[in-house]
Amino acid sequence: MAEERELRYEPAAIEPKWQAKWAANPAMYSVEAASGPQATEKPKYYVLEMLPYPSGQLHIGHVRNYSIGDALARYMWMQGYNVLHPMGWDAFGLPAENAALKNNTPPREWTLQNIAAMKRQMQRLGFAYDWANEITTCLPDYYRWNQWFFLRMYERGLAYRKQSKVNWCSLCATVLANEQVIDGRCWRHEDNIVEQRNLEQWFYRITEYAQELLDGLDKLPGWPEKVRTMQRNWIGRSEGTEVDFDVEDFPGEKIRVFTTRVDTIFGATSVQLAPEHPLVPVLTADDADVEYRISAMIDEQKVARETDNLGALAKEGVFTGKYAINPYCGERVPIWVANYVLMEYGTGAIMSVPGHDDRDFEFAKKYGLKIRQVIRPVSDTGETFTLPFNSEDGVLQNSGNFDGLTCEQAKCALQIEAKQGGFGEAKVTFRLRDWGVSRQRYWGTPIPMVNCPAHGLVPVPDEQLPVLLPEQIAITQEGGSPLGKVPEFLNTTCPKCDGPATRETDTMDTFVDSSWYFYRYTDAKNSSAPFDSAVAKYWFPIDQYIGGVEHAILHLIYSRFFTKVMRDLGMITNDEPATRLFTQGMVIKDGAKMSKSKGNVVSPDDMVARYGADATRMYALFAAPPDRDLDWQEDGVAGVSRFLARVYRLVRRFAPVALTAKGKADVAPTGVSLALLRKLHQTIAKITLDFAGRWHFNTSIAAIMELVNELTAAEAALGSGEVSAAVVAESLRSLVLLIAPFAPYLAAELWEELGEEGDVLRTPWPASDAALAKEDEIEIPVQVNGKLRSIVRVAADADKGALEAAALADEKVLEWLGGKTPVKVIIVPAKLVNLVVK
Repeated sequence: MAEERELRYEPAAIEPKWQAKWAANPAMYSVEAASGPQATEKPKYYVLEMLPYPSGQLHIGHVRNYSIGDALARYMWMQGYNVLHPMGWDAFGLPAENAALKNNTPPREWTLQNIAAMKRQMQRLGFAYDWANEITTCLPDYYRWNQWFFLRMYERGLAYRKQSKVNWCSLCATVLANEQVIDGRCWRHEDNIVEQRNLEQWFYRITEYAQELLDGLDKLPGWPEKVRTMQRNWIGRSEGTEVDFDVEDFPGEKIRVFTTRVDTIFGATSVQLAPEHPLVPVLTADDADVEYRISAMIDEQKVARETDNLGALAKEGVFTGKYAINPYCGERVPIWVANYVLMEYGTGAIMSVPGHDDRDFEFAKKYGLKIRQVIRPVSDTGETFTLPFNSEDGVLQNSGNFDGLTCEQAKCALQIEAKQGGFGEAKVTFRLRDWGVSRQRYWGTPIPMVNCPAHGLVPVPDEQLPVLLPEQIAITQEGGSPLGKVPEFLNTTCPKCDGPATRETDTMDTFVDSSWYFYRYTDAKNSSAPFDSAVAKYWFPIDQYIGGVEHAILHLIYSRFFTKVMRDLGMITNDEPATRLFTQGMVIKDGAKMSKSKGNVVSPDDMVARYGADATRMYALFAAPPDRDLDWQEDGVAGVSRFLARVYRLVRRFAPVALTAKGKADVAPTGVSLALLRKLHQTIAKITLDFAGRWHFNTSIAAIMELVNELTAAEAALGSGEVSAAVVAESLRSLVLLIAPFAPYLAAELWEELGEEGDVLRTPWPASDAALAKEDEIEIPVQVNGKLRSIVRVAADADKGALEAAALADEKVLEWLGGKTPVKVIIVPAKLVNLVVK
């Protein structure tokens, strides 16, 4: 009993001890010099988890994400890499402002308190972050550079202001980017319908890079295909033709349509405009009834848009009474206003070809419009077929001089004629829209522009940055940005004429903060530039980026855009921010994703208090493959804690034996020693392979458990001398190194117990001996007529004859054969034996 008490695993005593030691050595996780005469010769490895919003408390979803990155960082340190593993805070944003309204606490105070609390949690969990490079995006030393980037983009025409229809969330009281509207609702308020408003807004011209953003996805094989597909769809490239239809009786007025099927233009029997198309009021000014009907259509479309129900709208149209002229054939076609045509897509106008488009066909049938076939199958058998005929594998007919051309041939010829005739051209369009970065809220980066009565918009000079956000102001959700009500902020002088001027009162979208933060990590204290280009060149691209798939569009596409802008500014040489991306699965509790809004959050503090940080982290990695959802079960944490207690007792019990060892055994191991070493080196090989790319940390931990089972089963031999002290030492030492990425506190304690000098983190990862890891025997499934009937053990190098003999000698197999002789024996070496009998 006394020995059991002495060997009791007590994480509440062990973990604070090592936390204090690590805190006293802040350089422990620091990087070595990237440039200059003291530059390290080690290879670099930049591993990064997406930075959190400081909401005040971590939950288990955070712990899982950070445990993945932390295990990888520790492994790479042990592999001899110069590792950058930083952490910071995405600290601007609406929750802080809303909390200020609710709790009467200034956003800065609320945010910094939360950061301090979450940092304490991370340190207690033992995450190996380089806190020397910590960043906080709401502090002037960071957001100054948001403003600097804005000015560089403004100079290059990539930042501009215009009147625009925007997404407005009434609960956030601010504009949302298109990417922040999910199913017609705010990304932060899932039950709140987003409205449409017209406002003067600032934009980043991300569309300037649309094609490169699309092409670059093919150069990212280390990103999940689902993420690349989501980005391709969001960018939405379409190749087609823009064509101008003159408007009859309205000289100079034209309707420009974009179509990917210009080969069908002779089948256009109407032109349809979005209800908000600028020509609609011009064409309907003489008909009050039509104006009224279109106004009702706009209201209906608005409701459908705000409830994300556009697709369910019954297709409705209003004939304007006016006609357009098909430029290819001079035919008059009626101009309609249709509720399913959207102003924000394409040109806000379409040509309707009911013979070759399902939606146009439905509209034409409803309103009695002409339906004309202008494409026939390539192999025309004379048989009739049902319209619409949608295939692009066809030949033109009823198309004037273009009859007989294939669809592809006709597209080229029609584009040439449009270009020569001055009424159209080939065109590539994108679904991607420019990034609206204006927000009418307080807690964000001030936009560094002033409005001068004499000179209009004037950028703030670099030497006047940062434009500081005032710290103590009254925050309301009404009447635009709260900054407009702060005279000491609003009123300034024009940098050009020193005359009175007013500051821009919008603040930047907080996704600006997270679009380049990982570059700042490489040089976080730089006060003269966002970062040193030479240092960034050493570290970039990021070797492994880790975060949730929910950021596949919002964050990742913006960060790719910023990277390309910085490259064009000459600041970096890489085209993409990260070579590899890993998107972890969600943590599920009570059947739903763990989140505060659902009230199913599990605090890591509770788990750490009961079971320790190592057990909490290790269970998060063990319970499911990292890319799959994890169903959180507290019993599982308790089970991992019991396993770590077994490891603790095993190592402490036999540490005295290991301490007597003098190097490796000088004789070939046999018996129990050989079996233990074989299992040990198989485990090393498996975990090394997992870290190399598969990331099956759940099976890595399971392999460690199997190794511990084998060591525990051999305890009598370990203590009796049957197993040499050298083998005991190698087994225990390697076991501690193998658990170090997953349970760093316990590893540090046991490393000390084994009398090892230096930090386990800087100790080389154990190497697997291929000869020792090789199996002497393997298990082979034996089938009879394709059904598994037994498993036999054979030598690992057994040939086909030996495999057949072993199968036919097995009692279970003989019982299934029932005296019959196989008519055929199918053998897959080292895999299976299948006996075929009649």
